[in-house]
Order: sequence, then structure tokens, then C-alpha cells
Amino acid sequence: VQLVESGGGSVQPGGSLRLSCASSESIWFFMGWYRQAPGKQRELVAGITGGGSANYADSVKGRFTVSRDNAKNTMYLQMNNLKPEDTAVYYCYAANVWGQGTQVTVSS
Repeated sequence: VQLVESGGGSVQPGGSLRLSCASSESIWFFMGWYRQAPGKQRELVAGITGGGSANYADSVKGRFTVSRDNAKNTMYLQMNNLKPEDTAVYYCYAANVWGQGTQVTVSS
């Protein structure tokens, strides 16, 4: 399995971004978005089961939405009302494989 993230970038506080994670193979179980800020440990941001059940870190509840399109082997992370503390490298994870990461920077 190979995972490729896209959609990162730089935005001002309050802005939005949508991340995508494309898988080279069908994945029918858990997929997750993680992030790692400088000097901090990697943390789970949002996860989604094969059946579509989602869970979120408390810090992003109400602002981020994880979804998946199994027909396209793709997972998404819609991020709204972004804050400077959301700045990090965001990684896709599935099937014991990590993507290469995509940088998200929130700054005025």
C-alpha cells in the first residue's frame, strides 16, 4: 500500500483547507489523519472506520470533518476555522503505512 497526501498549504487564521489521502489499494478498515508539530509528538487528529464511523481529537471537534470515498480509495480531511495551533505536518495512516506528510501552516 502507498498513501499520498495532498492539499496542504498556508492560510490565515479562520481559513479552510481540504486534505486528501489517496491509497494505491482498497482499504476497508481504519484510516487516520495524524499531525506532528515541531518539537511535539505525532498525534491522532481524526480517524474513520471502513463503515464510516469517525472520531476526533478534542482540539478539532466541530472544526474538522473526516470522510472517505471507498470507490476512489481516498480519505479526506476538511479543516475549517483553522488556528495557528493547527500548524503541523499532517500524515495519512492506514494498513501500517504512513504517507509522506503535507505541511499545513496557519499564520497571519
